[in-house]
Amino acid sequence: MFMKTEVLGMKMFLAGEWISKEETIAVLNPQDDSFITNVPAASAEDMLFAIEQAKEGAQIAASMPVHQRISILNKAANYINENSEKYAETIALEGSKTIRQARAEVKRCIQTLQISAEEARRIHGETIPFDQREGSEDRLGYYYRFPIGIIAAITPFNDPLNLVAHKVGPAIASGNAIIVKPATVTPLSALLLAEAFEAAGLPPKVISVITGHGGEIGDILITHPAIRMVSFTGGLETGERIAHKAGLKKISMELGSNSPVIILKDADLPDAVEATVSGAFYAVGQNCLGVQRVYIEQDIYDEFCSEFIARVGQYRVGDKMLETTDMGPMINEKEAIRVEKWVNEAVDKGATLLIGGKREGAFYSPTVLTDVPADCTIAQQEIFGPVVLLYPVDDFASAIEKSNDVDYGLQAGIFTRDIEKAFEAIEKMNVGGIMINDSSDYRIDGMPFGGVKGSGLGREGVKFAIQEMTEPKVVSFKLNYKKSM
Repeated sequence: MFMKTEVLGMKMFLAGEWISKEETIAVLNPQDDSFITNVPAASAEDMLFAIEQAKEGAQIAASMPVHQRISILNKAANYINENSEKYAETIALEGSKTIRQARAEVKRCIQTLQISAEEARRIHGETIPFDQREGSEDRLGYYYRFPIGIIAAITPFNDPLNLVAHKVGPAIASGNAIIVKPATVTPLSALLLAEAFEAAGLPPKVISVITGHGGEIGDILITHPAIRMVSFTGGLETGERIAHKAGLKKISMELGSNSPVIILKDADLPDAVEATVSGAFYAVGQNCLGVQRVYIEQDIYDEFCSEFIARVGQYRVGDKMLETTDMGPMINEKEAIRVEKWVNEAVDKGATLLIGGKREGAFYSPTVLTDVPADCTIAQQEIFGPVVLLYPVDDFASAIEKSNDVDYGLQAGIFTRDIEKAFEAIEKMNVGGIMINDSSDYRIDGMPFGGVKGSGLGREGVKFAIQEMTEPKVVSFKLNYKKSM
């Protein structure tokens, strides 16, 4: 299994060809820094070549009939399904997910491609009643949606397969070409996705997966005038830099969050505990939807904290390839050191450490803090690590106010049996999605996904990404026979 992955991992997929380079980047297992394989370090010339090839690829993609797009997407999904364990092991080896979490990501990737195939047949337009305007009684027409051309996809390390599929699937469904720049630390899963599309018969030049350093090839990809859309998933600071540089083109960005969850006193406490613990520590907390702030009504605060800490204490941290492991390492030691620094800063300023706070290499233990001062980095920024903050609140209104008091707004959760309060939260919480009686960490691949404020621009989710990746074209017929009527 690993032999084939390594062979492909040593090449990048450039316009339908597997290409080696003399300059390479080592892909390491973050658990122990062991060597997995090398991938090419693409040059600026490689990226320019990929863009030139994608110009032809965009014409090929746009001319593909819908039934061909559907067939290719379904065949790619079937290929991944038939090789699912190889894909899962690759995700787990190069990233932070446990093998169980990696298998779940593979299933979601398959579903993402299948949904893309389904949505390819539903890219509709509408007729337009031009005679709504006086003097236009002799016009008939409609609009339809057409592909925008070449899409640049820049993807993160935390979901190295499915978040790539969330850009590639809709792009192919809507008749576009796409160039993928995967995270430097987790490129293998993206290359395996290219393998699936090659096996499915996708015409050459429609997709490229270019591995390399962002400083060498990133600016070319986002600023080139032939690129008509940049789809980026990552951090706020990088997203802002891309937005400033990209120029006149579409931009879709999911930039993370520090998601809040509200626990009201009428909540199902065991359910709320289980969901928020899972939401905080799934994938080592390296999750844009991860639960970071929990606001608990004062009446149940002590009980919730006690049960929460007890559940966190049961988390099994260790070898991510073991079936019994709940949480593995962070993506690298540098990130673990950053989280350690933020936690220590909070404790130094008066926060209380209830559990965790220990680092060993890239491993950082599940950590729970209370009494965190508002001026701490960890209270305002996205932690993107296995740390959660618990806050008591006097009432529901205070919980809403505190939940909104950050520069993010991706998703939120609330636990309550009171339907009135649920709807009040829906109206007043400034987020892109709110989960009732669930944590913020819930998503299906068919829903619109995105946020407000610093959490990004536009929406992903297959149907909604297709809207972003197409434009409407109006068609009007002036009919002479109408004049005599």
